[in-house]
Amino acid sequence: MPAPRRRYRASARRYVLAALSLVLIAGASPAMAESGMVEVNQLPRLPGAQETTDSQPDRVIYTVQGVVPSTAPSVKALMAENGWMHYARPLEETATGLLFKKGKYGLSVSFTQALGRPDRSAVYYTANRIYADVPFPPGATDIIYDERRPYFGCTAPGGIDANLDFFQREFAAVGWTPLSADDAKARWSRAAIDDKVDDGARAYFRRDDRDRQLPIMVSLRRLGDDRTAVDIRVAPFALPQDLSAGPDMDGLPRPDRIINAGTTGNATSERREAHATVVAEMPAVLAFYRRELAARNWKEESKGATITPDEVSLNFTSAEETGTLKLGHKYDLTLVSFVVQVTPAALAARARAKKQSDDDFMKDAMSMATEMIAADSAHRAQQSAKLSDAPLHAQAGKTTPIPVPEGAENVEFDGSDGKLEFESTSSVKALAGFYRGALKPQGWKAQPSVINNPNMAALQFSRGGKEISITIMQMGTKTNVSANGSGLEMADAGATSDDQAAAAAPAAPRPLEAEPDSALPVPKEHTLSSLSTGKLPGSDAPFRQELEASIPADLASVLAFYREELGKRGWKELPDRAITRPDRVQLAFTSPDGPAMLKLGRRNAETTVNLAQKIPAAAAKGEVLPKPGQARLMLGNMGQSDATITINKQTIKLAAGAGGPQSSQHPALDLPPGKYKYTTKVAGRPARSSQIDLGADDAWGLMLGPDGDVLALQAY
Repeated sequence: MPAPRRRYRASARRYVLAALSLVLIAGASPAMAESGMVEVNQLPRLPGAQETTDSQPDRVIYTVQGVVPSTAPSVKALMAENGWMHYARPLEETATGLLFKKGKYGLSVSFTQALGRPDRSAVYYTANRIYADVPFPPGATDIIYDERRPYFGCTAPGGIDANLDFFQREFAAVGWTPLSADDAKARWSRAAIDDKVDDGARAYFRRDDRDRQLPIMVSLRRLGDDRTAVDIRVAPFALPQDLSAGPDMDGLPRPDRIINAGTTGNATSERREAHATVVAEMPAVLAFYRRELAARNWKEESKGATITPDEVSLNFTSAEETGTLKLGHKYDLTLVSFVVQVTPAALAARARAKKQSDDDFMKDAMSMATEMIAADSAHRAQQSAKLSDAPLHAQAGKTTPIPVPEGAENVEFDGSDGKLEFESTSSVKALAGFYRGALKPQGWKAQPSVINNPNMAALQFSRGGKEISITIMQMGTKTNVSANGSGLEMADAGATSDDQAAAAAPAAPRPLEAEPDSALPVPKEHTLSSLSTGKLPGSDAPFRQELEASIPADLASVLAFYREELGKRGWKELPDRAITRPDRVQLAFTSPDGPAMLKLGRRNAETTVNLAQKIPAAAAKGEVLPKPGQARLMLGNMGQSDATITINKQTIKLAAGAGGPQSSQHPALDLPPGKYKYTTKVAGRPARSSQIDLGADDAWGLMLGPDGDVLALQAY
């Protein structure tokens, strides 16, 4: 009677895949008819473009002849010819991708080497939403712009009056009105908008209060050759003067209203640094750090202090550390660096405390180990008393190369690998004496042994260039004997008749029938089957499919089944990558949708199946696709506490919820293939270490749970 079928949904696996998928495309919207998002499949492409995936309203990928360094300038020129103006975000001027704006529409363009084609480049068009629409003067160059907040800077052709007329006209067209001095003073007591600009002009604009937007300041400064320097930002008097504190960074203060922030080192490091980029004026940021550091018992030192409108450098001291706070200003941002160093006296005190702690631990450990060894010795002595020291005799009728004693249990012999194992109720002394006495008449010469104890003995024998190693070990109330070596190897071990030889010959593969409704082929005759898929939200197209099954049939029959079924689907086997053994098979395929791998093995008298298929076109849409020849590692923290992960000499901080479905942070690393040790640390819990093996062109997710457990899962 066939075994009942069992299907497993692998719910935890699918949950993590779904979480990773949500992380990778957070913010993308399929409703491209919505105002403000460009239809990227209508945009111009370079000559000879070949689309690599179905067109989507929000993203298009195509390849062209040439390497990335030459393709990027060509795309930049092409977009300029079609009215798109290139810009860079503040502090991101060296980014490899390109950003464009045309009217109210935004576009992001990125580049990679085409998969498997070093002579071609892949070009990615992605619609980019403009949240803070600022008009670009025609012919403007050196544009620095942040579409997420109203910051804009450029060099514009023409004089002051012409550019001022342009901005007054364009801002009025989208609902901005001039801000008067009286209105500004009534709303912001410290506003002074009658300030003058040397060799230039300044104007302020506001929107209706119901729009909940802060007023902006337009500054124009005359340059040579009939050009004008333009700077547009939130009016400084409207920015907060009293910054609130965000979550600490390893014990160091961090303000809110940050663009980014991070730390190197941690609270136990000899040297650490906190850095942040803040949308605020420098005096407000300075006041925040003075207040927060004082609250943490840091004392500001007057020696070495520098405070100017463009630069701040202050020294602070605490009971065990010294710190240097440096502030700078660029665009509308204040740049923060706070470097902390442990004092020599504190380092010496920490070293003494650690040594004392280590000494106490070793004393306790040695005391505990002594007690455990004594208890174990007593227990072993009790067990040894139950084992027999009586002389042993060889069993009759055995065909093994060396004799097996009477009373041996659970005998396992593998002549092809030269291994013999069994259990006995005789003592280590009796078994060692049996083999020393039984092998000498057969011409085996005993080698000196350094392990010959009441509960363990290691014997070595040699004869005619062959060797045998025998380990005899007391295991509770029984003794385990394990022998191996070239002296135990036998061809056709145990075959004594034609019938036995025929029984040992592999059976001819028997035909298996495919399950009709499975996305990946699986025989109807299976006792276990599970199919997991990774999909992008809002899409039915998976970027990876993986089938796991257990088949009550021999390996040859299952292998024949998959070669036939996969061939029907247009899959092509790669013979040069095949591994075929009696108990294990691994085959690589190319399929119409992407690369695939089939692995077969044996367990519990059944053939195990693992069939995984990658779909690069779908993976590229969600940024799952690794760089060619690299591996991508995606990180997530599903807990409520901050965490860190250290891998490949990099420490990445994962805020609570970072990398989860509701997070705007999507940490990921591209690494060369190989084995990597990593350490995770969740606040309030001990660090944990493990290892992950990353293959070329694979994508894995490491998801930290609330208790610090790590779930490692291949996503692609």
